[in-house]
Amino acid sequence: MDAIKKSDALMREARKYPDLLAQYKFLHDAYVGNSDPAFRVIFGQYLSSTQTFVGDYQGAAESFSIKQSAEGDDRPSPLDNPAYTAQPALSAIPELAKGYRAVFFNEAHNIPRTRTLTVQLLAKLRAEGFNYFAAETINSRDIGLQSRGYPTDNSGFYTEEPIAAEMVRTALKLGYKVIGYDALSDVTGDARQAEQARNIHRQVFKSDPNARLVLDAGYAHIMEEGDFQGGSSMAQYLHRWYGIDILTVEQTMLYGHPAAGDDHPYYAPVMDRLHPNEPLVFIGKDGKPWSLRPGYDVSVWFPPTIIRRGRPTWASLGGERMPYYASGQPCNRHYPCLIEARYANEGDDAIPADRLVLDPVSPDASAGVRAVTSASPFSELYLRPGKYRVTYTDVGATKLYSSIITVKTGADAEQANGPSGSKLSSDAACERAGKPEPNCKVMDPIPTDRRW
Repeated sequence: MDAIKKSDALMREARKYPDLLAQYKFLHDAYVGNSDPAFRVIFGQYLSSTQTFVGDYQGAAESFSIKQSAEGDDRPSPLDNPAYTAQPALSAIPELAKGYRAVFFNEAHNIPRTRTLTVQLLAKLRAEGFNYFAAETINSRDIGLQSRGYPTDNSGFYTEEPIAAEMVRTALKLGYKVIGYDALSDVTGDARQAEQARNIHRQVFKSDPNARLVLDAGYAHIMEEGDFQGGSSMAQYLHRWYGIDILTVEQTMLYGHPAAGDDHPYYAPVMDRLHPNEPLVFIGKDGKPWSLRPGYDVSVWFPPTIIRRGRPTWASLGGERMPYYASGQPCNRHYPCLIEARYANEGDDAIPADRLVLDPVSPDASAGVRAVTSASPFSELYLRPGKYRVTYTDVGATKLYSSIITVKTGADAEQANGPSGSKLSSDAACERAGKPEPNCKVMDPIPTDRRW
């Protein structure tokens, strides 16, 4: 209880800071400065969400990890069952969705990897006739979201994270009607689930008999059977009360964790044998999908995370976004330094397409001992082809640098990663040279790719 109270107090204190980077730094320093295990278990959840907001996906996964243990109702692994075949989730799920009025995806809120497949599937599901998109995190009071075309700080809590924002933005661009459905009252538990179901029915199926819905929710909100916190889930109420048949896609149990001991026991054998480079599902000879547990129609297996320059390559959204080299030079030794890339045609209030923090100081350094190294750090933004407005800011939101960039694709991708004369990417050519050149400063070595 003391850990919860302390964590809540620190979160309230963090929210007093006006900018996201200052909030992140305050929470990070509080976490590093307290090694009490009970505190870190609770406070790690709080820190983890904020780490996703600033693009520190690796740190977020390390700060809070849910161990996936074998359960008594786990179905046998499909790996050695000849009745099942592994298929790319990106092609299999739209086929499974045919004939359904609703497809529900779940996510682990602090693991944006569990949002990436949903973003990629939105176009395919739109082509299948799905025309509504709902997300638990969307604030229904943001009445300008549909016409504006992009999320802002007022659009929801988890939409502060760039991939969650990209999910909403993509749905809007594809012509989905986008809604929020979470309870606006103070109800919790079973009452909250019931209110969510009523909100979905009122806004979607009651108002539009031809509606087909894609929905994103956290964890077990989408389970179709079994006990949910002593009651029923939102999906159970929606089916029970209104007869909505739902394809439920489970995405929170079969992915790699920073500590392999937290992985589900089925995970490593499948990865070791199949070596996938994209999310998989298993489909039976009868056309029915495999799921790990009852209550879900199909389980998604995510390939191991590859870390490149401090960031996971799954942020490319299956190749839809290109890595764009981000130099630390514009930070001008003001660290930590926040880099944000917004679509050039969106306002300054838009949640960025991507953002990251550069800080050459060891993450384990205490708040009072923070020395800046001589080498400039660097990383990569992941961006769709197009024009962006890139800004660098310090703690306190002082703008250090801004630029308009163009991200290219295909044969032009290398140019996009290091255009000549660009202060943002001027270190890229030096790095590619592999040795000090007359006009190149000595760089930190490229971080070795690693998997987890």
